[in-house]
Amino acid sequence: MIEISEVHTVDDEIVDAFGTLIPQLSRSNPAPDMATLQAIADSEASTLLIARDDELDDLIVGSMTLAMFRIPTGLRAWIEDVVVDERARGKGVGRLLNERALEVAKAAGAKTVDLTSRPSREAANRLYQRLGFVVRETNVYRFTGE
Repeated sequence: MIEISEVHTVDDEIVDAFGTLIPQLSRSNPAPDMATLQAIADSEASTLLIARDDELDDLIVGSMTLAMFRIPTGLRAWIEDVVVDERARGKGVGRLLNERALEVAKAAGAKTVDLTSRPSREAANRLYQRLGFVVRETNVYRFTGE
């Protein structure tokens, strides 16, 4: 069984889990250290979720961050950095993480939840569509300051 929980206190187990998970999400970004993870967990603007698999001795097998912030038109919610350990893929971990994030966002008063996903992440894109996310016609811009 997969259990989803919010992270409020970061310990070595969580740091080690992110050391395994983040390289599976991004080759160009280092795994966050304890201070960074604790800052995310402490922030009122973010909810850090993890997934544990009891079939793998309660190993942390997935994570995501739900970011929420107020703007003049309402409460915005974004799902970011969703990653499921390759050992646990196909078990519904991503679905459960997203469902919990949607529950948290709704309870906070967000009317919509956004996310982005690279087209190459075909399984993730199918999951998002099954959960009810729809592709928006928009331009995404990034400023790198370089």
